[in-house]
Amino acid sequence: MYYPIVVESGDEKHAWGVIVPDLPGCFSAGDTLDEAIVNAREAITAHIELLVEMGEDIPLISTVNDLVAQPQYQGMTWALVDIDVSRLLGGSEKINVTLPKSLIDRIDRCVARHPEFKSRSGFLAQAALERITKPFS
Repeated sequence: MYYPIVVESGDEKHAWGVIVPDLPGCFSAGDTLDEAIVNAREAITAHIELLVEMGEDIPLISTVNDLVAQPQYQGMTWALVDIDVSRLLGGSEKINVTLPKSLIDRIDRCVARHPEFKSRSGFLAQAALERITKPFS
């Protein structure tokens, strides 16, 4: 999942500040822009782990397009941070799912072309998470 972050510029005396608009209370910083983005990944991961531990839902993810016009973010830099949310959700449970054969074949071809999914189950979990954490149109 790609989380939009907004970065406040730093200088010799001030760190680069990071705000994660979709995770209220999730902030980070770094001495350089690169360090701020790396630290943002750690902050987002820790925030989501805490939400899961507390039994809370992971908030919906906005697009940068939806956020960029908000006045509090004017003049700031935007970035996207890729977070593997599926590994943060806890242990796995086996289920039985019935799908059309042609759809299973398409999923398997997609997984073969995109090893980041690792398996059919990984693909289905990622697709479900993306649908659950994005607003319905």
